[in-house]
Amino acid sequence: MTAASIGDAWALASTSCFAAANVLIARGARPGQQDNGAFVSLLLTAGISGAGWITAGLVRGFEPLTWRASAWFAGAGVFTGYIGRVFFYASVERLGAMRASTMKRLNPFFAVILGIAVLGESLTRGTAIGLACIAASFAVLVAAGRGAQAADGGSRLRALFNAGYVYGPISALGYAGGYLLRKMGLADAHDAMLGACVGSLTGATIFLATAAFRADYARAVRATFARPNPWLIAAGVMSSIGQIFYFAALNLSPMSRVALISSMEVFVTLFLGFILLRRRESLTPGVALAAVLGVGGTAAIILA
Repeated sequence: MTAASIGDAWALASTSCFAAANVLIARGARPGQQDNGAFVSLLLTAGISGAGWITAGLVRGFEPLTWRASAWFAGAGVFTGYIGRVFFYASVERLGAMRASTMKRLNPFFAVILGIAVLGESLTRGTAIGLACIAASFAVLVAAGRGAQAADGGSRLRALFNAGYVYGPISALGYAGGYLLRKMGLADAHDAMLGACVGSLTGATIFLATAAFRADYARAVRATFARPNPWLIAAGVMSSIGQIFYFAALNLSPMSRVALISSMEVFVTLFLGFILLRRRESLTPGVALAAVLGVGGTAAIILA
């Protein structure tokens, strides 16, 4: 097998793990629950990747680590481990696994916007079409959610301002910025385990610091240890393994190729959600259309 095909396999495995985590988060969410699993997922990622890094280092020797690589990994942790993951867990809690996973197609949308605004990249015709498709996907998703709630007797205004539709884009923006920093870190230190460990520890540290002045974060930290939720622990494990596999894929394949394979996560989530979350969520035509538009937009951007 070539390095590229091995990288593709890691990316596909990462996609499957993230999809499983999405469903487990939705399955473990309970009304009025103080902990949505974001903090425990950060701890699990740090523990699993840290153990893997130490084990691999003892067997084959530790990769050289520079301060610059550490800074890149820590910066990626701020964006992916804290902003991306915390707000994504919050969006799943409020929107469900299917809708929240569909909103993750905003990741490449913001990646392109950052590239144009910060790096001075050009806007091609294919990229513009991709951005339009992803924007349409978001609009369809919001409209579908608003219509469903109104059909159930809810307020259209309340559905429109569902916090999940705010948390989703914030999460996507965090992931987009973090993936760029993560790739830069891997260019200096080719160690997926180390990168995941440093990033997750950074995210967990910021979460704890936030708990010092935010009561809801403090309650989440206490609930993590006082009332462990097995569904959220399982979600954290799958999310942790998915992140490590994603790092491994980036080590072997171009970021655009990994991102294209990862965009299939939404369809795996829809499939698993349809089977396992029938009593909690339903696969509506609006959600399916939004998923297709989002993945199509991602493909257009990457192949432009």
